[in-house]
Amino acid sequence: MAIKKQFLKSKPVCKVTFSLALENAKSVSVVGSFNGWNAKKAPLKKLKNGTFKTVINLDSGLSHEFKYIVDGVYVNDAAADAYVWNDFAGSENGVISL
Repeated sequence: MAIKKQFLKSKPVCKVTFSLALENAKSVSVVGSFNGWNAKKAPLKKLKNGTFKTVINLDSGLSHEFKYIVDGVYVNDAAADAYVWNDFAGSENGVISL
């Protein structure tokens, strides 16, 4: 699991690359406060090497809660900046701070 942040100088935006090496997975999405927890808004593409990857532009100066959905199962990213408890889900969400 990996998260890469690339801050743009021309505007207050950060290009965030989410990637997961999961050769046996069929579908992966990233959901969070930045997309209304909607899996259809941020699917990751499966590359030939088995890695799933997507790039999302997020506003700088904010923190966002997120998780991955891997074949229907919610998964946290070990590379998250922090974790916060979510009473609704009864588990922790990853946090990315920009």
